[in-house]
Amino acid sequence: MSEYTDYLQEVFAQFGPIRVKRMFGGYGVYHDDLMFALVADEVLYLKADDQCRPAFEQAGLPQFEYPKNGKLVKMSYYQAPEDMMEDPEEAAEWARRSFDAALRGRVKPR
Repeated sequence: MSEYTDYLQEVFAQFGPIRVKRMFGGYGVYHDDLMFALVADEVLYLKADDQCRPAFEQAGLPQFEYPKNGKLVKMSYYQAPEDMMEDPEEAAEWARRSFDAALRGRVKPR
């Protein structure tokens, strides 16, 4: 892992325990075995859905995207606000919002 991903333990301490797992070119950030955030190029992105996306858009936060076959693919993750990195209460609030989006998006077993 990196210093940045180690630091996320501190950032999300008020939210609860997280686990960071290497994936593709970055990391997945998990709480209760559910991915609610990702790290790409040392930038944190939080999960969003229709219910919480407006908060990210209102804050002017960019959506995570990556190039694939000459096109940009957008995912349902948005860059985390910079101020939350130094404010444990705000970090917990954004983390809960994203974790709830991950819960809502979870595929239910048949």
